[in-house]
Amino acid sequence: MISWWTRLSIILFCLLAVWFFTGCSTFGGSDDDLSEEEAEELLEAATEESEPVDVLYQRGIDAFREGNYDDATNAFEEVEQQHPYSIWANRAQIMAAYAAYRDESFDEAALILDRFVKLNPNNERTPYAYYLKALCYYDQIVDVGRDQNTTMQAREALRELIARFPNSEYARDARIKLELVEDHLAGKEMQIGRYYLDHGEYLAALNRFRVVVNEYQTTSHIAEALHRLVETWLLLGVKAEAQKYASVLGYNYPGSEWYRYSYDLLKGDVGDAPEPEDDSWFW
Repeated sequence: MISWWTRLSIILFCLLAVWFFTGCSTFGGSDDDLSEEEAEELLEAATEESEPVDVLYQRGIDAFREGNYDDATNAFEEVEQQHPYSIWANRAQIMAAYAAYRDESFDEAALILDRFVKLNPNNERTPYAYYLKALCYYDQIVDVGRDQNTTMQAREALRELIARFPNSEYARDARIKLELVEDHLAGKEMQIGRYYLDHGEYLAALNRFRVVVNEYQTTSHIAEALHRLVETWLLLGVKAEAQKYASVLGYNYPGSEWYRYSYDLLKGDVGDAPEPEDDSWFW
């Protein structure tokens, strides 16, 4: 139903338009003036009413429930475009982003969420917007054998959510996911480090293992990374550095197979090395 304010606005517009066109004919117009038919078309277009907000929103809900996520995204975005100042607009933005996310249109969802956060930094739905954006990256994480750019984006998005809304209902799950993401990134560094080590590029290997030790101290790869530093320094002939990392390994992981193997290496008694940690929890 058209509101009284909309009706009044349409009437005023029509009166002004009629005044304008009759004024032009009164004071004399040129050949470029609008014809009567064109004026009527303009008036007709001006009086067309946007679809009611509840109808648009329900259309989005129906499409979403039917699994037509692309149609749902479009319907929810129409709510924002046609009724930007209604109480439904913010809710529709979030729903549009969620529908795009369910459609695996992750880039589109992230763009919608960025716009929402920019326009509504203090909205009650803003923490969820940050969380959903993080999921857009998190759900695209691939095994460690491939490029990890999306994994890095997931880490940054999760960190931002935790920093901005540490007490929100989404922060706990974000912390769990962040641990998994960092374990995954550490696995990637270990994979590259082992490759360099196997191919005799010891300095490059050292740099990768140091990254794990310095940046991913709470991951499952830390014990192996410390051992690999012991191993690499010994291969370089720098026993003092090898002993230093072996001491750190023994202090923090005294019962680890990696410590036992490092200890054997330092004694010159080399046995079978333990198996590396599983590189990816996505397999």
